[in-house]
Amino acid sequence: MHFVDAKGILTGKNGYYGMNIYRGCSHGCIYCDSRSKCYQFTHPFEDIEVKRNAPELLEKALRSKRKKCMIGTGAMSDPYMHCEEELRLTRKCLEIIHRYGFGAAIQTKSDRILRDIDLLDEINRTAKCVVQITLTTYDDELCSILEPNVCNTKRRIEVLGRMQERGIPTIVWLTPVLPFINDTEENITKIMNECVRTGVKGIIDFGMGLTLREGDRDYYYAALDKYFPGMKQRYIRTYGNSYELPSPKAKEMTAIYKRICKENGMMSTPDECFRYMGEFPERQSQISIYDL
Repeated sequence: MHFVDAKGILTGKNGYYGMNIYRGCSHGCIYCDSRSKCYQFTHPFEDIEVKRNAPELLEKALRSKRKKCMIGTGAMSDPYMHCEEELRLTRKCLEIIHRYGFGAAIQTKSDRILRDIDLLDEINRTAKCVVQITLTTYDDELCSILEPNVCNTKRRIEVLGRMQERGIPTIVWLTPVLPFINDTEENITKIMNECVRTGVKGIIDFGMGLTLREGDRDYYYAALDKYFPGMKQRYIRTYGNSYELPSPKAKEMTAIYKRICKENGMMSTPDECFRYMGEFPERQSQISIYDL
């Protein structure tokens, strides 16, 4: 990893801001869109860029905002990668979010988030905290191939359960679904049943498929050659050079997840989930000393 002094930390508008404390990732997921050349990485993806002044920038930004809102993190780079164990920059930023009375929406695949569960609980009590977990593959042996350097699906389900115990709302990203690999009705059904059991609020799915573009396509195809001989050729025959690669079974799998969501009162569209995560509660009777 290497360190930089960033010029800013928050992006967004209309009452919702996002931040990326790190750039790059050490999880090694074979399908990662963030590897795409469009994001203009000037360093190897696994050489994590650390915005060492992120907490200072965040505090300066939040101090100047009179209207409270949700602060999201994890959209581009997981905030709980291996380097967070030592650096704890995500923890420091969450402490600042809590201190100034803002809310947090965190997306991760890692059980390292449990190290901060007490702080997440406090944020949720005084404002709002939403934890988003990605679940793609119920079978842990397959998961270890697709997402090799992060905790497996069973452990992530345990994280959902721990959040449920604390009353911290959760959203699951059921994406990507890889054609001919994890696109089975059994896989989707088992994941959805665990979402029901652990009280997940909503499911984000973008059509039961995968997207590939320059940069991540090369990495993904190299992984297919290594772990699934002949699969790359099947992809090329089926999809050519398309950006969107929907599963041939997308209709059947979508019907399963929509049905289970409806039967259990879970949000089932990205718009619903994003709207929920972006809504800041109007329940703040408490006033931060920083507002005085």
